Amino acid sequence: QVQVVESGGGLVQPGGSLRLSCAASGSILRIAAMGWYRQAPGKQRELVAAITSSDSTNYADSVKGRFTISRGNAKNTGYLQMNSLKPEDTAVYYCKANLVYGLGSRDDYWGQGTQVTVSS
Repeated sequence: QVQVVESGGGLVQPGGSLRLSCAASGSILRIAAMGWYRQAPGKQRELVAAITSSDSTNYADSVKGRFTISRGNAKNTGYLQMNSLKPEDTAVYYCKANLVYGLGSRDDYWGQGTQVTVSS
């Protein structure tokens, strides 16, 4: 059974940092592409950062220069480094992983989300 699990969320003071992890498990070969999304109460889910299969990255304007998306050394992991956090970054953060199976087939999977709260 394929699973995508996020971890690393928590409570942090403004100006602090967190690193979120995204790990895929099951009968997969690797994460081809990955996106980090967030959803604050009463708001729509929005794309925060993404990395393509060719390692191109893009970021929401609100997080440029503060957040960095990356792959892990293991082919089934990825990260979102978040620095200079602001109260408006408070949200549930989700990983969407484009997973590669045998014979080159691919599919998207979402994790269950991890809460990030930025507050003093």
